[in-house]
Amino acid sequence: MPATATSENSMQIVQQMREATLRGALTHASPEVARILERALEARETGFEDALTLARLARTGGADLIAMLKTADELRRRAVGEAITYVVNRNLNFTNICFVGCAFCGFSRGPNSPDAYFHANEALIAKTREAIELGATEICIQGGLPRDLDPFYYRDLLRDIKAAIPQIHIHAFSPMEIVYGVEKTGMPMHDYLQMLKDAGLGSIPGTAAEILDDRVREELSPNKLKVEQWIEVVRTAHSLGIPSTSTMMYGHTEQPEDWVRHILLLRRIQKETHGFTEFVPLGFIHSNTRLFRIGGARPGSSVAEHLGVHALSRILLDLTIRNLQVSWVKLGFDMSLACLDAGANDFSGTLMEESISKAAGANFGEYVEPAQFRSLIRSIGRIPAERTTTYQIRQTFPVNDPGEPHLPPPGATSVRSPQPSVSGTGY
Repeated sequence: MPATATSENSMQIVQQMREATLRGALTHASPEVARILERALEARETGFEDALTLARLARTGGADLIAMLKTADELRRRAVGEAITYVVNRNLNFTNICFVGCAFCGFSRGPNSPDAYFHANEALIAKTREAIELGATEICIQGGLPRDLDPFYYRDLLRDIKAAIPQIHIHAFSPMEIVYGVEKTGMPMHDYLQMLKDAGLGSIPGTAAEILDDRVREELSPNKLKVEQWIEVVRTAHSLGIPSTSTMMYGHTEQPEDWVRHILLLRRIQKETHGFTEFVPLGFIHSNTRLFRIGGARPGSSVAEHLGVHALSRILLDLTIRNLQVSWVKLGFDMSLACLDAGANDFSGTLMEESISKAAGANFGEYVEPAQFRSLIRSIGRIPAERTTTYQIRQTFPVNDPGEPHLPPPGATSVRSPQPSVSGTGY
């Protein structure tokens, strides 16, 4: 199905998935696909060729795709049960000044741009205090890469926030930022990350991954860190007891075999380090990106591809990375709920101030109140649970509370992908 699929066709795929039973879906699947999925249900690891067969279903659709989606949902149920988790957090994008020039990102600005900014530490501390007052347990800090960044800026920012608000968990600095800090300070990677941990770093986002293939990365951002550098950062962080997320950006120039290689690489790393807390597929927001404008990328993903990538991720990672997160700022709520019925189990965070996806043209990204998350989760018959960054459950909400808004059941509104609403670009 093309990325411009109508809402009616989009709803048809989702409705077929929700109405099907696992056994019925497997019965209607082709023998080859049914064999692969039955092996996955027997907790047998899926290899490259079988994974590629499944990955291609995201492009071809049909009964085989429905069978894959139902299998992923069953594996999710066995792994983590009926709860859908979320974290109350705030994004702090401290600067949009950046020299890297990724073709898929226009969040970044030059230092002389009229809308360039670099927030003082005091302002970030004030934002963190506001987040605490709203119930946040985490702040997520990322930003651009200014050429004149102080070599110890990241360390000093961590120290200042932790000194003011010691209870907050700081989830901060992508592997790209960490490599930049290593280059700026001249410190060994191990020592640099240990310094950040001592200053208050709790975990790192596994962003800047895009597709972990240097050929694809060259198309997306020739100036960005190489695959081996990304791997070095996460392996070193994990060895120091600093957990990370893991991500994959899909819907641009990559092909299904790139998804498979990327996910299987993460699986190998997780077997060695056990340091990934979750995997997050990130749908490419094409609308305002240079990569799309110059004809270098397709216009994002179809509903079938969104569902297929999430289901594939659950099947390939089920035995190693338990938590599969949807990115509601990329997908919107309806598509997120559909993916939560196709293998995912985490709704991400409240965010409060997400900027990067908004700059790419997403309609979503400002703030979702926890009560709204809970209502969305209940609309598909699941149980809301607030978690910490590292997936300890803080509170489960088995029954409605008075603060939850009433939402229509799935299907009452169309499944949609985000549409452009602001200028600029970003990841």
